[in-house]
Amino acid sequence: MDIFEFVSSYKNHPVLFVGTGLSLRYLNNSFNWEGLLKYVAIDLYGTDEKFYDMKNKVHKTHDGSYDLMQLAQLLELEFNELVAKDRDGKFKDINDLFYEASRENKSLSRFKIYVKNLLSTLDYKDSMLPEIECFKRISKNISSVVTTNYDRMIEDLIQFQPLIGNEILLSNPYGSIYKIHGCVNYPEKIILTENDYKNFAERYELIRAQLISLFVHNPIIFLGYSVGDDNIKEILSTIYKYVEINSPQAEEIRKNFLLVEYEPGSDSLEIQDHDISINGSMIRINKVKTDDYISLFKAIEELSLPVSALEVRKVLEVVREIVAGGTVKVSVADGLDTLKNSDKVLAIDSKEKVEYLYKYNNTAQLVSEYFDLIANKKDDVIILIDEMGVPSNQWFPAYGFSSICPELKCAEELKKSQADKIKDYCEKSKKERYENFNATTIDSVLQTDEIRKTYKLEAIFYFVLNDTISLDDLKKHIDTFPDDRSSEYRKLLCLYDIKKYA
Repeated sequence: MDIFEFVSSYKNHPVLFVGTGLSLRYLNNSFNWEGLLKYVAIDLYGTDEKFYDMKNKVHKTHDGSYDLMQLAQLLELEFNELVAKDRDGKFKDINDLFYEASRENKSLSRFKIYVKNLLSTLDYKDSMLPEIECFKRISKNISSVVTTNYDRMIEDLIQFQPLIGNEILLSNPYGSIYKIHGCVNYPEKIILTENDYKNFAERYELIRAQLISLFVHNPIIFLGYSVGDDNIKEILSTIYKYVEINSPQAEEIRKNFLLVEYEPGSDSLEIQDHDISINGSMIRINKVKTDDYISLFKAIEELSLPVSALEVRKVLEVVREIVAGGTVKVSVADGLDTLKNSDKVLAIDSKEKVEYLYKYNNTAQLVSEYFDLIANKKDDVIILIDEMGVPSNQWFPAYGFSSICPELKCAEELKKSQADKIKDYCEKSKKERYENFNATTIDSVLQTDEIRKTYKLEAIFYFVLNDTISLDDLKKHIDTFPDDRSSEYRKLLCLYDIKKYA
């Protein structure tokens, strides 16, 4: 059986379990666990010798392996002590952030701050961009992502909601990223050292229960892990504590598991059986060894299910609010005609009579989901702009939506309005206050004291329109913008939209 046949048999949206291997595949600045610790040590000491001294201290004589949790613990202690002693030295920026957090009564490790800074930037490999575009398009057909990675690559590519620590509990799984080992956005929550893992294990039980439910009811695709990875063994061990290995339920779970193991240069798509020893028992899973990830992503993209994962998430949010006693109104009717003039969010009827209308309340949600709607070519949603109407004074990114949905009747009017707003905004700008500044990135504009805060948005417009700042840099800035409903966000999105699609 090949990957297309295997994935097409799914009856539910799969969950991706993503490991370091995927970040190593797509990013220039990614590390495996040992590689990360070695990089920190070399930057701290200027040589790799101290790293190997510490590594030898954690050698396990019974099996020849190394305790990387203990190694991370040793390195953290050394890093924190040495950097603290050299306040304004090489790691001055780390100390600045440490004391800034301390003044706000936040307890942070200098070591974790360093790791956060190191992994916060996403430097994608140019050679992998075609495959990355394929990865983006699978979001409509995946339920959620579970990852042990600290970086923000997954949420950057598919715009799912990252959940960390206790946020995972009782969450809506659809459209979520379970970051079980923490995230660079919250360095205090990163699970990296021996003490971190001990504390994590003590409070992991409820999170484990949530994940088990997810894994039992959905197909699981492991990406970025080797077949002997401890994370895979731990997940299987946990599941089979509660499910008899030879039971029918265990067989159904087994059919749902797929490990994608990286095999350099291989274009094989054949699914193989693989046996893993878990607590003295052999558990068989499905495995494909390949370098052809594009075909895997196409198989997921082509998966035909009654509704998309995004639509399921929205229904679950409504149901959750109803159960929690929220403000959603509920009524029972004989047919959808009786609900025609109401403001109901969700209507459910018999399968024979149901009429499905996927509708947004206003254009704000379209703007918020701009990149996802375009990446997944959701023309069935975009066409609803004709019914919503866009106020003439509103900044709205019409060019990209129009490129996906040529049938949009109001497209030309909206594009003219967008172009006029940008032209008018630029004509009123005080470009003499920043045009001589040598800007190559948005960060350089935001961090400089040469441009006053009130003129920074104008400056970004000026430098992007004049191709001094790249469109990719603008998109990265938009992706990390804190408020996607603000007027500044809308203006930047309209700028990106007209440069990209006009």
